[in-house]
Amino acid sequence: MTNSKIIETNNLSFSFKKGSKTLDNVNMSVTAGSIYGFLGPNGAGKTTTLRLLIGLLRNQHGSIKLFGQEFYQHRLEVLKKTGSLIEQPSLYQHLTAKENLEVYRGIYDCEKKRIGEVLELVDLNKTGSKKTKQFSLGMKQRLSIAVALLHNPELLILDEPTNGLDPNGIIETRELLKKMNRENGTTILVSSHLLPEVEKMASHVGIIHQGKLLFQGSLPELQLLKKKQTILEIETNDLPRTMDILKSKFEIQHSANIVLIPFKDNATNAAINKMLVEQGIDVYSIHSRHSDLEQLFMDITANNI
Repeated sequence: MTNSKIIETNNLSFSFKKGSKTLDNVNMSVTAGSIYGFLGPNGAGKTTTLRLLIGLLRNQHGSIKLFGQEFYQHRLEVLKKTGSLIEQPSLYQHLTAKENLEVYRGIYDCEKKRIGEVLELVDLNKTGSKKTKQFSLGMKQRLSIAVALLHNPELLILDEPTNGLDPNGIIETRELLKKMNRENGTTILVSSHLLPEVEKMASHVGIIHQGKLLFQGSLPELQLLKKKQTILEIETNDLPRTMDILKSKFEIQHSANIVLIPFKDNATNAAINKMLVEQGIDVYSIHSRHSDLEQLFMDITANNI
């Protein structure tokens, strides 16, 4: 992996209606050879950002660079090196996987052998005469990705590729993306609202909320942030005494009958448990509560991290 930037946006802003910003000064940076997970809830601005990156929406403010070039000055050159799947592509349900790709091969002006290559890559090379309408959702999604890969792009931009898929379809799609990145060096920008799924495949993460990019960094940096936001929950038979014992050493809060303190590490958890037991406290449970995506949004916004 090199340190060159495949995607760079500078103060990217966009509005569908006056006085309401869909995107607000988004500065995205995607490194060559990475899988960049673009996280956010529905309506956060993910799809709008991706549409701007490939020219489906006209930029209003700020700059977009792909492969180090200003997008609108080098649009055709840049798009030749980019594959995308924004929402659902048009698949011909009465055609086989191979026949579908043959239609798009003419559009992309690819060699005929490329069809067999991408079908093997997405593991649809044995579907034979089976019509697309008989495919599972996961198979259709892989065929859609195959269409985006026909011209062998260096950059792949995918908008919620696992949306609506069953667990097997999600795993299939995730493993395909990791394989393309690992074996072909394809840089992948993939949007999602599922934090656990992104953590299983991404090397870098950006979190967008209400049009603002709240966090951007490597996966270890995100995991460190999550650890900082993790809360240790302690339930005992005596809330007041538990709080009194712990308040001299920890920053404590409580919710209902649960004592809440910032999570540090498992050794500290064990020490807390031992301390309470030695003081005659019955510890019913002690466990860490990791931040989900929504909690991360609230924590990042509240703490302006």
